[in-house]
This record gives sequence, structure tokens and C-alpha cells, in this order.
Amino acid sequence: MNIPQNILNTVNEWLTPTFDLDTQEAIKTMITSAPKNLEESFYKNLEFGTGGMRGIMGVGTNRINKYTLGKNTQGISNYMRQVFPTETLKVAIAYDCRHNSNTLAKVVADVFSANGIQVYLFSDMRPTPELSFALKYLKCQAGIVLTASHNPPEYNGYKVYWEDGGQLVPPQDAEIIKVIEALKYDEIKFKANEKLIQYIDTEIDAAFIKSTIENASFNTPATAKENLNIVFTSLHGTSIKAVPQTLAQAGYKNVHLVPEQSEPNGDFPTVKSPNPEEPEALTMALAMAEKLNADIVIGTDPDCDRLGVAVRNNEGQMTLLNGNQTMVLMTAYLLEQWKKQGKIDGQQFIGSTIVSTPMMMELASAYDVECKVGLTGFKWIAKMIKDFPEQKFIGGGEESFGFMVGDAVRDKDAVAATLLMCEIAAQAKSNGSSVYKELLNLYVDFGFYKEHLVSMTKKGIEGLAEINQMMVDMRENPVKEINNQRVVMLEDYKISVAKNLLTGEIQTMNIPKSDVLIYYTEDGAKIAARPSGTEPKIKFYVSVNAALDRVENALQVEMELDQQIKNILHDLKIIS
Repeated sequence: MNIPQNILNTVNEWLTPTFDLDTQEAIKTMITSAPKNLEESFYKNLEFGTGGMRGIMGVGTNRINKYTLGKNTQGISNYMRQVFPTETLKVAIAYDCRHNSNTLAKVVADVFSANGIQVYLFSDMRPTPELSFALKYLKCQAGIVLTASHNPPEYNGYKVYWEDGGQLVPPQDAEIIKVIEALKYDEIKFKANEKLIQYIDTEIDAAFIKSTIENASFNTPATAKENLNIVFTSLHGTSIKAVPQTLAQAGYKNVHLVPEQSEPNGDFPTVKSPNPEEPEALTMALAMAEKLNADIVIGTDPDCDRLGVAVRNNEGQMTLLNGNQTMVLMTAYLLEQWKKQGKIDGQQFIGSTIVSTPMMMELASAYDVECKVGLTGFKWIAKMIKDFPEQKFIGGGEESFGFMVGDAVRDKDAVAATLLMCEIAAQAKSNGSSVYKELLNLYVDFGFYKEHLVSMTKKGIEGLAEINQMMVDMRENPVKEINNQRVVMLEDYKISVAKNLLTGEIQTMNIPKSDVLIYYTEDGAKIAARPSGTEPKIKFYVSVNAALDRVENALQVEMELDQQIKNILHDLKIIS
């Protein structure tokens, strides 16, 4: 195959002595035996998306390796010197259970230390939210986590946090990228100053767990905690380092771990995907729950920032909740607790995202708090806290199974969310109710909202082009009618414009630009399309709703909503 000259120029640069012999040999092998892989590895630079930089491990500019991470780290080091010229610079670094995470974390630590920056490096894998906590606890200016969340085993990633404990957001990310792109690979300082690398572990763990219990516990009686029968799985990930200990210290003694999945393993051998958004990921935990007659099942992804939850329905069967449902349950519970404590005075807010359930707006209105809505990704919810210091953040989440309780951690946090779900379940059970019944009661009070996600993954350069064309088509030829309902509004976040398709009225949206389209129909349905920022993937989010007059009618209303969702997906040719 003919490889473009610009790619060959980059390849030739990587064959110089700046790069180690193993890297050069791997490239030479690709040139002769895998030219397609060579092109995929070098056709672009890895970019920061909604979750930082994430990609397949290997050689090349489009891969995760010591050079791409080293260049990023060198750039961040240079940027920190510009922004904090008179301060003693400090960074915290954590990593997950993935292959090479520990060695890549040490490379990152080496580069920071070589630039005269004090490094606090976790001595072993830790949950991602603990990094956000540690950064603030140790008063660092920045933090790094080596993780690829729930991606396949061949992936790894690099998430950057700033001094407030949240991930990078514009315009700062663009400023850092500019510094990184101006660097040459031979400018990376790889030779560590070991005196500046300090390993951290138990002290931070103890403070993190203490903070979690303070933020996510709400006077649940000891007997209620002991009576809650919990099955928990870490899905081979880092939560095993924090969740069991947190639950135990909070007073939950009836916790059963799935033993086959408790050992951290970057191959994730017992699951097709270690993603609690996928029902199959909790198969083993659900089987254990049936044997033990458990009340609740909770599973977390490899870096412990997302959680999947299953509870018993009105027929006593275990049923999986989606991310919108767990978000609504946790938010409603927090709002009620804050109200009971007299802490709501109009200066509080909850956080959500543009593709999450509109039911969050209904909850906020009922409790006289604001619901701030941002782009997808918890960095935007963290930014809300930073941008509005005069307001108190109660909690918030997004549909992709993430939730944040208060301000101790400024990222989605499955440690605190797991404890909070157990609080909800324990109190409900002790009051003769259940998590499922509490959810149905919320639907009666605020409307039955039902959401559905369709995710399409393509491959490589061609896949990316195909997804880009789909977005072009939806923009240039917007759908006028969906499920026999007129489309009344089209929001295009790429140009920050909301257009009323019935009147032609155009409004400017005060929100950062992002490649997202959202359609609204006259019956209240909402359909969003969003390509991934880090991989060739596109997601379609559908939300429909209807009134629910009594709990007993929930099944019938849900069937009607499911049919609406099918009709919408069919009309948009997302399903045949």
C-alpha cells in the first residue's frame, strides 16, 4: 500500500537515536509486515477528549507509549513553570490495573522529577477518584491518572487534573496542548531525580475513606446497615483497594465479594467488557445474589469511577438500573437529606449533562435548587463548582453510570456512590420499602422518564470518516418528524445554536462548543447524537416520558415508552 509522505516523515523521525532500539525494531517490523498498522499508528497524534488521552498501547504518535506520554508530561512540566513561576511545584500520580500502567506511571513520574517537580506516586494501583482527592489533600498543582477506564485490555490512557481536583477544561487544555505540540521528542527529560519521587499509600487511603464516609453517610441506623445484604464486584479493577474497606468502616458488615473478580487483572478474564454499563458484566454478581438472596448488587469499572447497580423489583427479581435511574435516585435522596437538615436556602445546585435525563430538572425545581447542565464528562461538573464558589454543590451525575457526591472529589466517584446507594437501600429496607419502590414513587411524583442508549463503534481511519459523515448529514438535512411527532427544536453544540424548527427562531447557547446534536419533539422526546472525542464511536441517546398516576400502572406505561423508543430509533434508521 502507498503510505502518505507526511506519515513516512514521522516514521523516519521515530527511527532516529532519540528513540530506543526496541521502538525502532518494532517500527521496522511494521514497515515490512504490517504497513496498515504502521499507518494507523502514525497518521495522527493522540488527542485529549472528554476523558483525557486514551488509546491503544504500542509505538507511534497515535499510540500510548513512553514517548507520547513523556512528551505530554514534559509539556505539562513546562506549562506548570509558566503558570506557577514562584511556587514549589507538586504533582500526584495514580494508576489502575491495566497492563503497563505501573511502568508508564513511573515514566511520567521520572519526567516530572527530571524537571524539578515534587512527585507523589501511589505505591500500588488506586481508584481514580482517590487521585482527585489526593491532589487536593497534598496541595498539588496537578495530577495524573494512568487509566483507560473500561476500554478493552489493549488500551491505556492519561488523564490530567488541575489544582482544583478536576480534569482539564478549555481554554487551559488548549494552552497545554499548544506547549506540547511545540516540543520535539529529544526535549523530553527522562532521567529521574529519585529524591523528588515520594511514594504514598496508607495515609492517603485513610483520609480518603474518612472523607467518603463523612460525605456519603446519612444517619442510617446500625441495624439497617447490618440487615442489608450486599453483593459487590470490582470486575478485576482498583475498587478492591477502597470499596470493601469503606463499606466496612461505614458499618456495612453483610458484604459479599465475587471472589473470581476480586483479583486485579488487566486482561479482565471473566468478562467480555469490564464496563458496568453492560449488563453482562454483572452476570457473576447477579448469580451470587440469587444464591445469597441479596438485596443489592453493585459493580464498578476498572478505575472505580462508574458503578452498575441491580436491585430487586416488585416481583422479587433482580433488575438492572441504568445510569439515569441511579443518578435520579441518588440525587433525590441527597436533596431530601439536605432539606431535612435545613441546608437548602436557594444557593445550592445539582449537576447534570446535556445527554442525561431531563428528570434532573424536575427534581431541582421541586427542591428549589438549580440544575446546572454541562457537556458530557465530569470535568464540566467539576468546573461548575469552580466557576460558582458562592453556591454549594450537592451532587450530580451523568447517564454513563457516574456520580459525584459533594465536593471532596471533583470527578465521578464510585467509592462514594457505592456507599450512598447502600445508604438508600438500607434505609428503604428498614422502612418496609425498597430501592425499586422508591424509584417508582419518584416517577409518580415527577413523571416516568425512560432513556435508551445506542452505541456504534467503527474501526480506524475509515470508521472515523464514516462517523463524521453521519454528523454532517444530520446537520445539513435535519429530520422534521420523528415517531409521528414534529421536531420542534434542534440544538447544535458545534456552533452553539438552538433553532426552533417551527418558527425559525434562533438562540445562541452559552455553553462550550462540542460535536453534539440534540432533537426535541413536540411530545417531549429528546434524541442526542454524540461522537466520541477519543475513538471512532458514536452514541445516540433517547429520552421519552409520560405521566404515571399510580405505581400499579408503571409496567403498562413503561411498555408504552419502550415502544416510543423503538419507533424513534427506527425512524432515524439507527435500527432496522
